[in-house]
Amino acid sequence: MRKIREILRLGLECGIGIKEIARSCSVSPASASKYLSKANQQGLTYAHIEKMSDEKLGASLQTYNARKPQTVRPQPDWNYIHQELKRKSVTRQLLWEEYKDIHPEGYQLSQFYEQYNRWRKKLRVSLRQNHKAGEKLFVDYAGQTVPITNPTTGEIKDAQIFVGVLGASNYTYAEATWTQSLPDWIGSHVRAFEYFGSIAHIIVPDNLKAAVTKSCRYEPDINPSYHDMAVHYGTVIIPARVRKPQDKAKAEAGVLLAERWILAVLRNRTFFSLEELNRAIFELLEKLNRKPFQKLPGSRQSWFEKIEREAMLPLPQTRYIFSEWKKVKVNIDYHVELKRHYYSVPYQLVHESADIRYTASTVEIFLRGKRVASHKRDDTPGRHTTLKEHMPASHRQYMEWNPSRIIRWAHTVGESTAQVVECIMNRRKHPEQGYRSCMGIMRLKKLYPQDRLESACKRALQIGGISYRSIRSILETGLDQQPLPKVKRHIPITHENIRGCTYFN
Repeated sequence: MRKIREILRLGLECGIGIKEIARSCSVSPASASKYLSKANQQGLTYAHIEKMSDEKLGASLQTYNARKPQTVRPQPDWNYIHQELKRKSVTRQLLWEEYKDIHPEGYQLSQFYEQYNRWRKKLRVSLRQNHKAGEKLFVDYAGQTVPITNPTTGEIKDAQIFVGVLGASNYTYAEATWTQSLPDWIGSHVRAFEYFGSIAHIIVPDNLKAAVTKSCRYEPDINPSYHDMAVHYGTVIIPARVRKPQDKAKAEAGVLLAERWILAVLRNRTFFSLEELNRAIFELLEKLNRKPFQKLPGSRQSWFEKIEREAMLPLPQTRYIFSEWKKVKVNIDYHVELKRHYYSVPYQLVHESADIRYTASTVEIFLRGKRVASHKRDDTPGRHTTLKEHMPASHRQYMEWNPSRIIRWAHTVGESTAQVVECIMNRRKHPEQGYRSCMGIMRLKKLYPQDRLESACKRALQIGGISYRSIRSILETGLDQQPLPKVKRHIPITHENIRGCTYFN
């Protein structure tokens, strides 16, 4: 109608020709001529036209076609339609068919879609996304922190606020933690699952370091500990795209609500512990979840109970135990290092690259996804935790020996051999330091007859050569088969000029 008024103004008031009017208004000369002719037939001047409404002017120029009386269609319950679409496998086609069964004279499919889309545009932006029930849990940290005062020292430390929002019902969880580190991040997830009593099929986090070790638009690297938690609960982690806040609009809206309805309420309170802060948060969280929606019936809690809980995954019987991962290389001594303590793996894996999964109580070593060793955690630095089955046969035999067993073996050879072994271990600060010498003497029994070894040990005792090398030399040179040297006897000398020990008493 604006263009028609311009045609009439140019023709009736300005006196411009038809071709110039058509060129100026981007219409055909025939159309410009038609409207000017109808105005002249009605005797209209531009002064009259300026005072007329669009509807009256159109009637005068007969630009509006006579419309057929519209049939009043029965309106669907759009709240019900919107709520049902959140249920798993429910489609608009199915809901339209159910609507037509009740109202055969109702909207056809295309009009049904169009009317629903018009109705949905009137909702809040945060509710426009159509999320399936139980499908997604959006998680993030609030930008705002809460100060906590140490009652003893007066030191103030800021607590981080974790927020999780379910996609279909907007049911919200929030809690305070000291940090955004991996243990606190995963611990918040575990407590959120327990708060809901169930688990969403997909978790949508931001690209913070605790969740994603390497961000990528197409194949982000999930933190191994975070992935381990997801496997335990049977869920999937799909991070939001980098710099795409629309992927986690629910989390952004949930954080905004938590800041407005929880943190803003607590702004003037002073907290002296994390537990005290969380108690206050949970009280306000219950009010938030029970607060009625403005443009939809019900509340977050009622929608969660009605459509979301039954569509979510059940909690497993056991709670997830936080674990961390570390890449290591197996050393030449078939041990791997974790926090300066050493744990054994099968000796065949020397020089292999492996992964360590460790909790507060256990240490597991994996090679290409297969667990090859498991140990009780021990943080004593510089010590070794070794399983016998991980050792080669020779090392296992060596480790099975102890002082009493070595002495028992030596007695089977002879008394002199036993005396040599005992003497070797007694001369060391720790008996284990003499094991290698004793094992060498044991090996000599395989090379020489038992009686020769016993003779060699007897000679070694006599000459004071109590060592593996001395006994080996005696055997190699055949001295064990020679008569033992005579022991020189020291005869005491007595003389009147020699003062004895009693002289000094």
